[in-house]
Formats: sequence, C-alpha cells, structure tokens
Amino acid sequence: NRARARVSVLENRVHDYRRRRLINEALRPAEATADWLDQIKALRSEGCEAGLDPITEGLKGLSLIKARTEEETATAAALLLREALETEGRTAALVTPDQALARRVSAKLSRWGIEADSSAGSPLSGSPVGILIALSAQLASSTIDPVRLLALLKSPFVRLGLEVEAYERARRDLELLALRGSRPHSWAVLEARITKSSEPDKRPDAKPDPEADERRRQRAERARDLLDRLQRALQTAAAPFAKDEPASLSLAATALVNSIDQLTDNPESPSTVWAGASGEAAGALLANLIRESDGLPDVTAQQSAALIERLLADETVRTGGATHPRLRILGAIEARLVRADRLILAGLEEGVWPQAAPTDPFLSRPMRKALGLPPPERRIGLSAHDFAQAACAGEVILLHSERRGGAPAVASRWLWRLETLTRGAGLHLPNRPEVLDWVRALDEPRQAYSPAPRPNPKPPVAVRPRQMAVTQIERWVRDPYAIYARRILDLKPLERPNEPIEARARGTAIHDAFETFFERYGQSLPDDAETKFAQCLVEALTEAGMPLARMTRETALAKNVAPWVIAFERRRRDGARLMVEKTGALTFSALGGDFTVTAKADRIEVRNHRADVLDFKTGKPPTPKQVLSGLSPQLTLTAAIIAGGGFSDIGPALPRQLVYVKVSGRRDPGEELIVVDDQNIEAATETALNRLKSKVAQYDNPGMGYMSWAAPQYIGRFEGDYDHLARLWEWHVIGGNE
Repeated sequence: NRARARVSVLENRVHDYRRRRLINEALRPAEATADWLDQIKALRSEGCEAGLDPITEGLKGLSLIKARTEEETATAAALLLREALETEGRTAALVTPDQALARRVSAKLSRWGIEADSSAGSPLSGSPVGILIALSAQLASSTIDPVRLLALLKSPFVRLGLEVEAYERARRDLELLALRGSRPHSWAVLEARITKSSEPDKRPDAKPDPEADERRRQRAERARDLLDRLQRALQTAAAPFAKDEPASLSLAATALVNSIDQLTDNPESPSTVWAGASGEAAGALLANLIRESDGLPDVTAQQSAALIERLLADETVRTGGATHPRLRILGAIEARLVRADRLILAGLEEGVWPQAAPTDPFLSRPMRKALGLPPPERRIGLSAHDFAQAACAGEVILLHSERRGGAPAVASRWLWRLETLTRGAGLHLPNRPEVLDWVRALDEPRQAYSPAPRPNPKPPVAVRPRQMAVTQIERWVRDPYAIYARRILDLKPLERPNEPIEARARGTAIHDAFETFFERYGQSLPDDAETKFAQCLVEALTEAGMPLARMTRETALAKNVAPWVIAFERRRRDGARLMVEKTGALTFSALGGDFTVTAKADRIEVRNHRADVLDFKTGKPPTPKQVLSGLSPQLTLTAAIIAGGGFSDIGPALPRQLVYVKVSGRRDPGEELIVVDDQNIEAATETALNRLKSKVAQYDNPGMGYMSWAAPQYIGRFEGDYDHLARLWEWHVIGGNE
C-alpha cells in the first residue's frame, strides 16, 4: 500500500508538471511564440522516452465550455458545482473576477438549497437592511414618493407597532386607497384620498348599503392610522432638517436610527433589523458615522441620503460560516491560496479576465517610466499569473460566454493562446457538451408547449349587461372580452403607483374647462374671454392632478389655445342653445329583455330643432371612416338618443352635425372636424342604432361568446387593461392566432 501511494503521488506530480508546461507554453510572451511549432516539437520530444504525448497528457482534466449567454454561463457553473457534491468529500470552487457572475451563480445554487462561501461577499446596499436604511433616508429627504413608500412598507422588518395580521391588512388598505394613482404632492393629499374613499356611494343609481358604507369606513380608519404612524416615523428622520437648514451628519444618522427603530417596532417579538451579518454591518456603519463625523461639514437632507447610500454600496457583507463546507466562490486573488478537487474558471472574456489596462488621466506612459512606476500592463501580467496558477489544478473547467450584455464577447486571450497551441499540435481543447444540454433542459417544460387559445367565454344571458354607455359600446365592438371582464366578472384595473396622468389629466381638464367657462359665461362672452378661458383651463389642470413640474408648460399651452377657443366659441354660439355635459338614455326591446344605451354628451348645440353633437379630444380623434363603419359609434349613437328624445332637456330633435373638436395648444392649437354632416346624418344615425340592436340580439344568444380582440386591426389605441388576463401575448403573438 505504501508503494502504491508513492506511485500515485509520483503520477500526480508528473501530471502537474505536464499541465504547467502546457500552460507555460501557451502563455509565453508574443515575441517568444514566433517559433511555436518548433516549441511544440520540443515539448513533445520530452515524452518520447515514455511513449506519451506531453500535450495530450497536459490536456487531461482540462475542458472548455462555451455558453451562449451570461445566464447560461451562470447556470452551467452552478450545475458543475452541484455535480461535484455528488462525490463524497469532493471539493469544488468557482474562480472569477466577475462579481456579477459570482452573484448569479450564488442565486442559481439556491434552487438546491445550497449556499456557497463567496469571498467577494455582497454589497450591504442590496440586503433587506440596507434597502430599508436607504429608503428611510430618501423619504426623509424628498417629497412624497408612493413607489418608495410601498417598498418601505413591504420591507420584512417594518411593523410600525402593529401585529403582523393587523399590519398587513392596514398596508393593503393604504396601498389601494391612497398610494396608487397619480403622485401626490403632500401627506395631505394622501389623507384626502383616504377621506374620499370612506364617503358613501353618491351615484344617482346607487342603492343605500349600510354594510358597504361601514366596510369603507373601517378600511379608511385602518389606512389613516397606518399613514399617521408612517408619517411620524419618517418625520423623526427628517427632524434635523425641519428648518430647511444643513445639520451635522452625526445628528442626521442618530435621527435615522431612531426612525428605523419606530418603523421596525414589533409588539409580537423583538426587532431583528440589527441582527445577522447584514444587520451587524449596518449597525456598525451607522454607529461609526455617529461617532466619527463630528469634524465633517454639515449637510442637507439630500446630501445626507446620498452619502448614506454611497456608504451602504461600499460596505461588503460576507456570509460567514453558514455555507456549504465543500463549495467556494472566489476571486482571482483569493484563489491563489485555495486548492480544490475541481476548479471552474469563468469570466474568460476580454475586458473581464484580463481586465483592460487602466488609463491614467494624469501620467502618460513615458512619464510613468521616467518616474519608475510600473506600466499599466503590469496588471495584465499579474492576471496571467492568476490564470496560470488556477489552470494547473487537477480538474479545471474553463467557462466562456459568447455574449455579454446582449452584445458579442471576445474570448479571453488566455483561451485564444490555449486553443492556438492545441490546434498547432493537431489537437483540440476537450469539451463537455452534456453540461450545456443539462443547462438547456433544466428549465424546459416537461410537456410540449401549447399556446392558450383565444378566449371566448359564453356566460349565461341573464348575467350579460342590459345597459351600456356609448363609450363602452365602442370597446364592445373592438374587444368584447374587455366588456366581459369589466361588466360581468366585475374586475377593475388597479392604477399603478406614480401613474403618469399627463394625457388623462389634460383630457379631463379640457372638458372641465369648457364646462366651467360655460357655467360662468354661458350667455355672453366677457371682454377678456381669452384670459378667462386660460384661467379655467389652468384651474382644471391643477384639479385634475397635473404634476407641478409640468404646469409651466401647460400654462403656456393654455394661453396659446385660448384665442382659438374663443374664436371657436363666437362662431359656434351664434344662434345656438348650448347643453354641456348632459346625460341621455334610449331603451329598446330585445330578445333578452330591454336594453338601454346611455350617453354623456360633452356639448350639444340646438338650432331650430336641429342638434349638433360635439366631443372634445386632446389626442387624435377617430376618422369619418371609423365613425361611419361602426368602429367608433360614440357620436352616431348619441345622435340616435337625441333623435329618440333621450335627452330630457332637449326633447326629440333631429341631429344635424357630428363634430370632433381637437384641442392641443401646440402649433395648431385646435381643429374642428365634422365627421358627419346634415346630408348623411339620418342614414348614419339609423345605421348605428340598427347595428347596436343587431349586436344586442347576437349577445342575447347563449352561444355567442365575448371574444378577445374581435377587431384587432383597429385595436391599437385601446390596448391595455385586460390583455394580460386574456393572455394576448400567448395566443396572438407566440401562437400566431388571428
């Protein structure tokens, strides 16, 4: 046994020598590789006596895997590390200078419940504690930001003195009632939203429901209580800057710690925010900031938040001992002192391993040489040394990604030299294609992919809507599934936090401005009518929630559009009786019961028992072709309601013109588009009503379904709310269904 052990040791030494000779020849300087073929012959002559090819022997245990993407590279590295654990006592290590790749591999290993010891650690700013500290500092130094507030409230540490169940209920209520939608300008706006949500339903057709009113009141109370607790905690962090003056870093950090203690107050158990490796690192960082910042200049709230974020990003947290004892993830320098049964060398792309020579902005190469400083390429030489040392291990797997950041990547010069040497010897680097097969099969579906079919639900006729607004009928024509989801399933889309509302606010404001202007100056226009209308529009924009940062631009647009509007008013008001924002309805019999179509007209102008219907738009209005074809029946159906006497303030009247009024305030401030004139109005109105009756009859048939995207060629400006529920991307794009 002793003799066999000595033979085994001798074989390992011979193999190590041959691998070192191979790597040494491959990494020779460029000036020493002109006679590479002669060197290959000389290298092979060393093994003639033993009858072995030193290059072939040196390649044993060395393999190359070329993955397509960084994600595939990380998965391959994780699988190779996991494979090593199948052999009892076997150790493995990933060596890479790419910390992003190292974090990817750590995440991949977590699918098997494995945590490898990573020498690079992870930035404190990415840990839950670091995120909580950064968010608290940001919210204390800036205006209200619903996205950051929600991120803070959803931190695993935040409880604000409430038990878990009560906290989660209150957090959901606060999110739905106040934090979704347009960005609020102050805490008062959030409180106003909560108050408004607690009011009873004031719609004319709403029935009294005391139980629903009580539920709304309770939800508002929970949301208001949580908002008060949150506001007090964040005001604690902002207290040093209450007078909008700079404060010392020590005072700011102390206030931030007190604020976090309030945020993480948990009545059920002690807070764990300062526990664990991340908590201890964060606590030490803030403690050092409080203790050692007395000599630093005072800072503003924004400067304090920026400094704390930078410190968190620079702080590294290492996992410590709670890791797998046989796996490691190492940088190139740390790998010099570590041996493992299997080494995986990853990040073998130019610019990663080796990194490009740094550019000195102050000293040129001749200046560095004159000063006795090393050349920039010295680091590349050290990188070559690290690679050579790691590549001489017993089992080495080289990993290269063909693409980085979505762009083609150039293989490392170390790989080019190894491949050139082996090709010159008539050989090739061994590879392991089965590993890439494992990678690509790991997340493959077990069954053949079958896209979902286009949804076409067929609910009972009894639950199908018997009343619909003309704007909903336009959606019904184009995308019946949206009507099914909204009116039958009663699914209401949630607004996103910080919802961009510029277009919506402008559209709402234009309507409100015309209505307000008519209420104030309905009989006769004032002398300064242009100024008055511009004021009405600016007030309406503010009321609609237009961000303050956009109001300067919107005020200029309002002044630009006002002259056009007043000229329009003088022309259209002549001899007309105006009706603004009036509601009408028309009911007709159908197979499934009476059906009512309703309309809220932006403006109706009555002249000699003839009525013009006007609709204000801030975007591109429908074309006459779309109106007459029935794809945009809003105005034609409104005219049908007028003709049927559905507007009580007007009585039965003959429609005359259907007009879209585009109001923008830009180079062309406005445009008046007559889509149907008095010569075609009667036929267009009758056709629109008949089409509606025909569609109602179709959907009174139980076999008629609410198909998704019934008119896809005209759906563009309507896409949105329920497409994800209809799995549109799956059946229409991937499945290729029409």
